[in-house]
Amino acid sequence: QVQLVESGGGLVQAGDSLRLSCLASGLTFSRYTMGWFRQAPGKEREFVAAIRWSTYYADSVKGRFTISRHDAKNTVYLQMNSLKPEDTAVYYCAADTALAPEEYDHWGQGTQVTVSS
Repeated sequence: QVQLVESGGGLVQAGDSLRLSCLASGLTFSRYTMGWFRQAPGKEREFVAAIRWSTYYADSVKGRFTISRHDAKNTVYLQMNSLKPEDTAVYYCAADTALAPEEYDHWGQGTQVTVSS
């Protein structure tokens, strides 16, 4: 059974940094594309970043966020710098075997990120 557990969220001020982690179990981690998504109150869930052998970012986070992975630790990270109030959302980790998933098969429960102005 695949399980994804996010951690690292919290309350920060605008301009601060946070690093989210997602620990995966029940899968062969290196064979999965890992993604980060977020959902703000009253809005649809949106793509943030993904990584397999390359990295992909939403325009809204390019230059501020960095996704990385450590296959030996079954963990994917999202380093978030220069945070803005509009980054406030629940952040979700996702996993899929496709190279460029349109729909991810596995999701975590999410971690709250709140950025105050």
